[in-house]
Amino acid sequence: MITKVRNHLSQNEALLFERSSPGKKAFQLPALDVPPVDAAEALGAGNVRAAIEGFPEVSEVEAIRHFTRLSTWNYAIDHGMYPLGSCTMKYNPRINELVARIDGLAWAHPYQPESLAQGSMEVMARVEAALAEITGMDAVTLQPAAGAHGELTGILLIRALLEKRGNPRKKILIPDSAHGTNPATAAIAGYMVQNIKSSDTGVLDVSALAQLVDQDVAALMVTNPNTLGVFEHNIIQAAEILHKKGAMLYMDGANMNALVGIARPGDFGVDVMHLNLHKTFSTPHGGGGPGAGPVAVKKPLEPFLPAPRLKHSARKWTWDYKRKHSIGRVKAFYGNFGVLVRALAYILAHGGEGLRNATVDAVLNAVYIRKQLEPYFDLPYSSPNMHEVVFSDHRQAALGVHTGDIAKRLIDYGFHPYTVSFPLIVHGALMIEPTETEGKLELDQFIEAMISIAKEVETDPHTVKNAPYGTRTSRVDEVTAARKPVLRWKPA
Repeated sequence: MITKVRNHLSQNEALLFERSSPGKKAFQLPALDVPPVDAAEALGAGNVRAAIEGFPEVSEVEAIRHFTRLSTWNYAIDHGMYPLGSCTMKYNPRINELVARIDGLAWAHPYQPESLAQGSMEVMARVEAALAEITGMDAVTLQPAAGAHGELTGILLIRALLEKRGNPRKKILIPDSAHGTNPATAAIAGYMVQNIKSSDTGVLDVSALAQLVDQDVAALMVTNPNTLGVFEHNIIQAAEILHKKGAMLYMDGANMNALVGIARPGDFGVDVMHLNLHKTFSTPHGGGGPGAGPVAVKKPLEPFLPAPRLKHSARKWTWDYKRKHSIGRVKAFYGNFGVLVRALAYILAHGGEGLRNATVDAVLNAVYIRKQLEPYFDLPYSSPNMHEVVFSDHRQAALGVHTGDIAKRLIDYGFHPYTVSFPLIVHGALMIEPTETEGKLELDQFIEAMISIAKEVETDPHTVKNAPYGTRTSRVDEVTAARKPVLRWKPA
């Protein structure tokens, strides 16, 4: 068996506790030239911490090498592509990080007077205006902290408007191709969830929608393009069906990477949507944050947006707290400001044509991967894909190899795995999104790896089923690890 390790993952590394020896120090200090002072006596016993029992004692070089070696085990966008479908894990220009670290922006305090916050408020106003133009909507709030938070804010806005009209209604309709957070959002907002099955082509079945929309339906939550990477081409018709019955159209904008500069949701009937700035508009994505999930709305929903709102008067920016119909704050202060700065830097650097080109490249890359891998992996839906493509493990499963096995084998080829077993509408899904930042050379290496694995499945499935081989730990009990995580090392 020959493994094809492209990155350095296999070197063993002991824990610092295991390297520790009594008396080792990672520093040197000159001898005291004054009498020693008892810390407890000088500072008070209540202000002095007792020695940490069992704390590792190592030399400077051991500490440096330990953490440097550990860093080489972390896969990063600086190492290679993240083909995670639905996540848009792309490289973001370093200049955006630099801009977000400008002292006047990075150290702006949320409690500072409005007169000293005019620059920061101008940044936020420009982000709002740019996102409104990109989405074709009338107003934007920047408060929500991330995508799911934006979803909840959007549905609460719908509920507030419908309550003002006299009936908040009872149900939210959600296609089976939607993002998994959508039904959770609807339930948290107090709605019952009713699913709609996709058509044979992987898009919303508008005939089924027409039968389901009644006076109890508050809205339809649709992801567009959906989690199959397919554009919902019946979206205008769906909007008309909803609006005729007094219901609203919510769009999950997490996949705007496929639309920016080409199509505006506000132009095809969307009433409210959220955006993931940390995906589409430049913030390092992953590791739990930070994020930003601005919500864009059409004019009827604007009075209900979270307070305060930016207001321009007498040639300066102020905060407008007097919002009679506002749903109130959804986050402390005004949003994750550093993420907003990065987004504005990204938008201004690209310009309108550049944003459109990024979208075209994202779609081109995904279509290229699809065409190259179609002969080797099953494609459950033949509709044209946009920024991502979803295969299934149907062919490989017949030989006992499943999507998780293929993903683990991909690690041996030096790539981060794709999204495994999602969307649920596809059994054994392999969900791949290359994003716009990958060049043809990297894509070809990924494609070569996937084809090689497909051929391995046919000739030696055992090799794939037991991968990976180039990592310190091969297969772990993932169920037990999820249910009973052990987060602290203890000596045997």
